[in-house]
This record gives sequence, C-alpha cells and structure tokens, in this order.
Amino acid sequence: MLPVYICEDDERIRDAERRWLEKQIVIEGLDMEIALCTGKPEELLAYLADGQRQGIYFLDVELKGASMDGFQLGQEIRKKDARGFLVYVTAFKELAFETFRYHLEALDYICKQEPEQMYAGLSQCLKIIAERVSREQGGPQEYFTVKTVDVVRHIPLEEILYFATAGRTHRLELHARQERLDFIGNMGELEERLKPHFIRVHRSFLVRVDQIAGIERKSMEIVLKNGERCPFSRNMRKKLESAEIPEA
Repeated sequence: MLPVYICEDDERIRDAERRWLEKQIVIEGLDMEIALCTGKPEELLAYLADGQRQGIYFLDVELKGASMDGFQLGQEIRKKDARGFLVYVTAFKELAFETFRYHLEALDYICKQEPEQMYAGLSQCLKIIAERVSREQGGPQEYFTVKTVDVVRHIPLEEILYFATAGRTHRLELHARQERLDFIGNMGELEERLKPHFIRVHRSFLVRVDQIAGIERKSMEIVLKNGERCPFSRNMRKKLESAEIPEA
C-alpha cells in the first residue's frame, strides 16, 4: 500500500486536500492510504525513515513559520525516498520552473487558487501514479537509469519521449510524459545505447520512434504524439521518409 503524505501550512486547505484524497482513494479502490497530514515539514521528515518505501507527497511551496520551504523539503524527502512521487500544490504558479532548478523531478505542480482545478489535479495525479505503479508491478520492462545530483532514478523507456542537449557541455535533458530530468551524458553514446528504440533526428535530439506522430517537411519538425515538436536535420529527411513516417 502506497503511503500518502500532505504538508500544507493552511489548515483549511490541508483538511480539504485530505478529505478529497481519502474520497478518491475509496471511490477508485486505490491501494493507498493517508499516512500523515501536517503543516510542519520537520514532522514529516521525522516520520520518514532512511530508505523509505515509495510514497506520495503533496507539498505546499510556502510553509509559513517553518525552517524550510517546500522545495527544500522536497530535497530532504529525496534523500530518504528516491523513488517517491512529489506533487506541489501551491498558489505560486510562476514558481513551477523552480522544481527543475532544484532537480526535484516533481510529478506535477497544481494551483490551489481555484478549488475545482485543485481537486481535478489531485485526482489526475492519483490516477497517473496508480497506472505507473501498476505497470511497474505488471512484469519486466526496460528502464533507463539516470543519476541526478545524488539521486539515482530508473525511468521506464516507454515513458521517455526524447532526449535533448541542455545547452551546457556534457548536460542532457530527458523528456518523459510527466517529467523532465537534467543529467550528465553524451548524445552519441546515448544514441548507440538506445538503438533501435530511439532515432537521432538532429544533432541535439534523440527521439523515441514509436512516439513520432508525423513530420512537417516545410518547418522540418518532428511532431510527437503528445503534440510536442522537435527539429530534424536535412540529412535525416530521407531516413525518416524511408521509415514511412507520415506527413503531420
């Protein structure tokens, strides 16, 4: 059973989150339970053990009166639970990019200013987590192992959309369905390692073949199934056409 943790300094919102999550867990028959609901990050960290089994964490960013904010709390949680799911529920939508700067690999960033949007976001996160855990437990599958800072992650290959250069020497970005990770790597070595599942469409982009929906010849772009786009180089055009990838 997956433990669910809530850390929110506003008691009213904290109770609303707890009630909604408890209801969704029952309605959907999910193998989860609320393990702790608190406004104090120190209490949450004291509750967790080193090597904590995978949990779900709904965290506020601004924790008034606490010794740390939600991003710092996320970093401490990662030290204890490397595979846990971090979800930020906050009024500060403009701070979403900070989760990448802190290398937190957050699953989602939910705005709590509109209750309906908040509840919809909470429900969607539970659904995504349940599906991911079910796939992981359903049988053997291929993973891509990546180390970010002092955390080692194992990402199912089927969830990865593409890799891109990060604009800094020896830094790459992994773009998955629900997250983005920055790590040290070499695109050429990665290309050889991930053949034939991925194709080097550009010197800066390595794309999962089964995620390509089509190509746009005029703009010279790959269109992925989720709507994202990546450029492709001129010398890749014939290779893509020979692979019978349709016009987008």
